[in-house]
Order: sequence, then structure tokens, then C-alpha cells
Amino acid sequence: MLELKNISFGVDGEEGKKEIIRDISLTINEKQFVVITGPNGGGKSTLAKLIAGIEKPTSGQILLDGEDITDLSITERARKGISFALQQPVRFKGIEVYDLLRIASGKFISITDACEYLSEVGLCARDYINREVNSSLSGGELKRIEIATVLARNTRLSVFDEPEAGIDLWSFQNLIKVFERMQETHKDGSILIISHQERILDIADEIVVLAEGKVVQHGPKEEILPGLLGTSSAVNACAQLKGGEKA
Repeated sequence: MLELKNISFGVDGEEGKKEIIRDISLTINEKQFVVITGPNGGGKSTLAKLIAGIEKPTSGQILLDGEDITDLSITERARKGISFALQQPVRFKGIEVYDLLRIASGKFISITDACEYLSEVGLCARDYINREVNSSLSGGELKRIEIATVLARNTRLSVFDEPEAGIDLWSFQNLIKVFERMQETHKDGSILIISHQERILDIADEIVVLAEGKVVQHGPKEEILPGLLGTSSAVNACAQLKGGEKA
């Protein structure tokens, strides 16, 4: 279980301190599929980075199964069982896809195992297993390889920051199937996704709506999604659910 207790985060600007996350308290229970959505600039990606350890909160606590991980680094949190897939995946010159999957898993995996993870994200293993994770790969290919590394890790909490960004329609349709399979197979793990896409929202257990750095709605999908799609103010917010997150 992940708990955020009164988390705030700000950065120094020309006009003084700018608050991006404002006193957020949020609980993500075990075996839950949670999607965080909301208008651009609302702090969604920043919140994901705070959970992963890329950023540190200016105040508040982050607990994982009751343990305070607020001051732990991204590496230490990874060892505790948190995976994080960036909105813009990193390229690793000199590292092959198989090596990346093996490192991500934290244990020896066979080429057969690695190929299965690639197949899960719609990539022909034969064409990718020995490719370098460098500029020869497109953004969509990198995104799918990164998601494969999260599958290989199979951690207690998997965090995805806009996994649909930069991929084509076929890949997006396949991505939905990947998340549905994760729901079925990751029985003890939780999934947290930052997303603008209705189809991802539609397979969530819970939806969190974030705006201006605050949680404005949080509840079961059945309660939250109809309001997002059926009110003018929500539609205005959701109209931005196709752009990139800047916060």
C-alpha cells in the first residue's frame, strides 16, 4: 500500500516559490489499478516523479507498506518494489534490449523469457532482442521496450507516466491489452498510470482527478468517469487529456 500524507512540492521562480503539488493526501491500496488524470499543468507528472523518487517533496511523507520512504532515492525505492516508466524513455547507447530486460528483472532471464516480454508489448522479439537501445529506435519502440522492462520487474507498484505518448493507434490498442493482462497477472501488485485517455480511464479501478496541484476528485471509476465525460467543466478538462503534461 502506498500512502501520501500531506505532500507538497514547490520550485523557486522569478516571482518566488511556485507550488506545484499542494498538500495532497492519497492512498493506493494493494491490487488496485489507479489512473490519475486532469488538465495540463495540474501536477500529474510531478506527482509521479515524487512517488518514484525523482523529486523530493518540500513537505509531507510518502509511505510504502507503512515504511517511510520520503528520503529514499529512486534506486532505493526501486529496490523496495517501485517501478517507473518515464513519459520520454531514456536511450542507452551500447546496451542491447536483452541486457536492459535482464537488468530490469534483477535476475537471470533467458532469451526466451525476454522474447515473451517483448511479445507482450507487440514487438517481434527476433527483430529487437539484440538491438541497441539508442537513437536507431523510434519513440514508440522505446516506449514499448520500457513497458516491457516494467513487466520484467513485476514489482509491488508500477507507475506509468502517460504511456500512450508517442505511440501509434495499433500500439495504443495493444497497450490497453497489456494493462488488462497486468491486472490479471500482477495479483499482489498495484498499477498507477498518469493518462489522458478515456480507454485507459475505462479499465481503472479508481480514478484520481488532479487540478492545480490538488486532488479534486477520487473514487471508483463508476463514480468518477461519467462525471468527467458528462459535464461541461469536466469536458473542458478532458479536452486537454490528449496533450502532454508539462508539470
